[in-house]
Amino acid sequence: MDDSLRESLNSCEHKSVRSSHHSEETKRNLVHRLNRIEGQIRGIKGMIAKDIYCDDIITQIAATQSALNSVGKLLLEGHMKSCVLERIQDGDTEVLDEVLITIQKLMKK
Repeated sequence: MDDSLRESLNSCEHKSVRSSHHSEETKRNLVHRLNRIEGQIRGIKGMIAKDIYCDDIITQIAATQSALNSVGKLLLEGHMKSCVLERIQDGDTEVLDEVLITIQKLMKK
């Protein structure tokens, strides 16, 4: 595959396919974080099954929510610095409305 086609396919906003272009290191970092969160969820399920004190379970839920928020913030930062920037540079200012909606979703509690 030639470089121009590869670059086109890896861009955030392709004509027919939307995708991101995270570095392999970023992907590994995100997957590692999500694997840990998955483990936290399994731990919470185990705590409930073992009738662990509610406050301790709630503390673990809060920690898991914080970890998920951290993943969301990392993804948003990368999105802003690459996908959104590229689309604005291409004259597509509608992406700003998309980003605002995304931020609103992240901020919901």
